[in-house]
Amino acid sequence: MPETQAKREVVPVRDDVETEQEIEAVLAWHDDNVRAAIGTLLNDIRHLRHQLVLTEGAASLGMTRGWRPIYDRD
Repeated sequence: MPETQAKREVVPVRDDVETEQEIEAVLAWHDDNVRAAIGTLLNDIRHLRHQLVLTEGAASLGMTRGWRPIYDRD
């Protein structure tokens, strides 16, 4: 692989049981209101994307060695 091409780290898929527990926790937090849970998660995504934009603007290419954030999952 050429040195200029960035390596992408492989993120392991979470265990289904752990994911199911997280889903149950989110729903419990919102008193089983699915729409409220989805709204909160969408707001979290929006906030994190904004944080990526700010970080991208503040971090130099030399500091990140050419890394740029990816805003959408593959």
